[in-house]
Amino acid sequence: MTKHFDRYTCEEMLRRLDDYLDRELSPEEIIRVEEHLQDCEACSREFGFEANVIRAVRTKLREVEVPQSLMDRVAMSLARERARGTGDDVS
Repeated sequence: MTKHFDRYTCEEMLRRLDDYLDRELSPEEIIRVEEHLQDCEACSREFGFEANVIRAVRTKLREVEVPQSLMDRVAMSLARERARGTGDDVS
């Protein structure tokens, strides 16, 4: 039996799609999205497109070489933020 989904339900599902792809939904929300994707061809196509874009971006990011100077600046910045939280001073 095919379920009927109205425009609001599709719009709601598409708003949750990024969170679904990032695994940031509650278990109940995940079930809702997955059930909708099984029954709604349009949303399923959109999900496929979004998932492919994310996969391609992740692949490209793995290929980017990060300069050591940037890594050092990020590490120092993180150390400063941690020190602020504990009251220590890292300069």
